[in-house]
Amino acid sequence: MIEDEIDRLLRCFAPFAAMLVPVMQGAPTREPVGSSTMDRVFQRFAEQLTESTHRDAAQQSMAEVAAALKLSCFAYLALARRPGSAPNLISTYPPSWTAIYLQRGYESVDPVVRRAMRHPKPFRWGLGFEARSRSEAERALFEEAAKFGIRCGFTFPIHDDQGATAALSFASDDRRTGFERSLVEHAQSLRLIATFFHAHAKRFWTIDRMVGGVVLSPREYQCLEWSARGKSAGEIGIILGIAERTAGFHLDNARAKLGVSSLRQAIVLLTESKSRK
Repeated sequence: MIEDEIDRLLRCFAPFAAMLVPVMQGAPTREPVGSSTMDRVFQRFAEQLTESTHRDAAQQSMAEVAAALKLSCFAYLALARRPGSAPNLISTYPPSWTAIYLQRGYESVDPVVRRAMRHPKPFRWGLGFEARSRSEAERALFEEAAKFGIRCGFTFPIHDDQGATAALSFASDDRRTGFERSLVEHAQSLRLIATFFHAHAKRFWTIDRMVGGVVLSPREYQCLEWSARGKSAGEIGIILGIAERTAGFHLDNARAKLGVSSLRQAIVLLTESKSRK
């Protein structure tokens, strides 16, 4: 339940909640923040992720956390399950760099990704943390990234029951004291944020329910599919064993999420998405 997740977040994130308030509310203040304000800050953070239907909303939520902690930019990279498939990326790294990174398939040679896949513990990386065994290709990758302001960083590997799946990295253009101090102070909280972010962000890779770049809930997708077959809300209700009003509710939700004004337009988006799969 979202309420349980929020409560857990509030307990774990309390140490740096005060730093987030100025960013979230737009008020540059250093005054102590009351517990009720911290509750609202983290409730908003959790709800933004839970309710987001597109990666842009998730990106904004994480960008606010990174900015509040003076961690510059971040990159969440989820590896594809199928060999040969491109990874999924949510990032505030310079777009010019991420485009090159994905086009050239750098994730296959990136030492940061390789280490994150092998080991679950967070780690530092960059030009200032050279490994003696690093290959020429790996050094060249770091040097190229540095040209785009990605000079050093800290990565939180994300592993689940099936093994390594993703990594969340925070990067900087220099080994600034503030950047490293913030990482040390909030490492445990950031590790929890990484896991929480992954749990919600991976919904965007659910291709089977992706329509027009938006992920629909299983029931919304089912109802829209039956509507595309010419079934009314009443007929859909009978087929799925739900009330006609409930079927209509899911259809309205699907239409709203897709940002269209009519069910016909939603069906067109569904048809187009299926043709691309």
